[in-house]
Amino acid sequence: MRTVELLAPAKNLETAIAAINSGADAIYIGASDFGARVNASNSLESIEKLVNYAHKFYVRVHVTINTILNNFELKNAVNLVKNLYNIGVDAIIVQDMGLINEAVKGNLPPIQIHASTQCDNRTLEKAKFFDAIGVSRVILARELAIDKIKEICDKTNCEIETFVHGALCVSYSGQCYMSYANGGRSANRGECAQPCRKQYSLVNEYGKVLLNNKYLLSMKDFNASESVEKLINCGVKSFKIEGRLKDVNYVKNVVLYYNSLLNKYASRTSSGVVFTEFEPNLSKTFNRGYTDYFLNGRKDCYNFVSPKFTGEFVGVVNKVGKDYFETDAVLAFQDGLSFMIKGDIYGCLVNKIKGNRVYPNKMDNICTGLKLYRNYDVSFDKAIKNAKISRKIRTELTINENNIYACDEDSNKVSIQIPAGDTAKNPEKLKETYVKQLSKSGDSDFYVSNVKVFGNLPFLPVANINEIRRELLSLLMSERLKNYKKLPQKPIGYTKFIADKIDYRGNVFNDSAKEFYQNCGCECEPALESRANIPSGVELMRTKHCLKFAAGVCGKNVGKLYLQDEKGKKYPLLFDCKNCEMAILNP
Repeated sequence: MRTVELLAPAKNLETAIAAINSGADAIYIGASDFGARVNASNSLESIEKLVNYAHKFYVRVHVTINTILNNFELKNAVNLVKNLYNIGVDAIIVQDMGLINEAVKGNLPPIQIHASTQCDNRTLEKAKFFDAIGVSRVILARELAIDKIKEICDKTNCEIETFVHGALCVSYSGQCYMSYANGGRSANRGECAQPCRKQYSLVNEYGKVLLNNKYLLSMKDFNASESVEKLINCGVKSFKIEGRLKDVNYVKNVVLYYNSLLNKYASRTSSGVVFTEFEPNLSKTFNRGYTDYFLNGRKDCYNFVSPKFTGEFVGVVNKVGKDYFETDAVLAFQDGLSFMIKGDIYGCLVNKIKGNRVYPNKMDNICTGLKLYRNYDVSFDKAIKNAKISRKIRTELTINENNIYACDEDSNKVSIQIPAGDTAKNPEKLKETYVKQLSKSGDSDFYVSNVKVFGNLPFLPVANINEIRRELLSLLMSERLKNYKKLPQKPIGYTKFIADKIDYRGNVFNDSAKEFYQNCGCECEPALESRANIPSGVELMRTKHCLKFAAGVCGKNVGKLYLQDEKGKKYPLLFDCKNCEMAILNP
């Protein structure tokens, strides 16, 4: 059976601990600077607290430094990496080749380096390049099909990480410049304004409108749950959940779901068992509709209706009154409802329910026959918020010759001597007492799966037996942490890059990154972010999502096509039909 990792997002310490308790094998989190989510930063103190909690379960902590850096920022990033290593962080997720160049020159500690999906890892050649220079892991582009993922796993030696759930960027990661072009907010600098979630029209050179005022670049959310077994068999090491900006309930629900799913097909890299009576449900948590994207071929992967969470269908409006409507839908006070009118999404909150009459906070646009969707299930939200979720490490205790031994599921062992006591008048009853009290792991991070007793036991009060148990489990945790194995980063070196020259899409923003490419036999242009003005015709985005396909005109001659925004600005579209890709160009 293969051993895999479930990698969960965390915007802060609270979310990270919830993810660990829900079954994550690793956490990725942003530090104070240089993360691709500027609103999800954390202090070194918080990250150190996370590391101390995570390592008890042999859960690893990865920190994102996945933006491109200028020369001044690169120096600070090097110092940040040193501090992260010193507090026990296991890996850094990197986009900027300047930071990798600093590793080559010996300026970084031996912390594991993961090549971020922002490095545009969509080909076997790119994965083999990073494998050759020595990174510990390559995080693949979301757009890859299962057979391509398998090929990469088969032909590389480093670990391979793939996304398994969450929001999708319409562009290949690291190759989107639309936000920067439209307002100076660079996605590669962690400041994306998400122009892909806005309305556009698809028009041709003759003014004909093929698709009008729709969210033409808005993707559904990724859900690869039905392909998890295949991906495990391909050799994928780490399964990544997107969502460093998501709330704690989202993370609990999704991590619990994939924790159970992975347990069906593989062993895990961390320790412990999750205990909860809560039943996760992916349809109840934020999503724009689900897609497995291009894992199993080209499908309907877009949501042109809305970038918001429509929710689950619950029923139809049967009758409308002055301040209420009637429906057979089973609802609760404070449920959030959404509905669609002429392609637009509207919503309301349930203020009161009497029988089949629902009194919302507003009646705008509600009419007979309207389909109702619930995008906030108050009962589900309360259930997951109040759910008792704990993670415990399996431990066996053995008593033999006045010593008590503890051995956890990772074969960490400790022992202490049982104090001398009087001879028991009822040895069998005393044995039952020992087993009962030693099986109570209380608030510790362990659960005792078995207590074995050999020989006679000295009589001790229950309080003394409990104290022995607490001392023993405390020693065992110290032993676990002492034996925690931090995986080293092997030396990073130069090798020939996959091209002799790379343009602005190499995202070279500092001198060290330029030096890296030159030492890999590649000349490079400066990053687009180093320019004040972007020339006409520059590719702002490249995507597997194709508007010709979506409009039903794939292979047809409909003239030159443009993406037109709400202000009338037209972006020329380029269709690379050989590779089944679309590019958006700067006007």
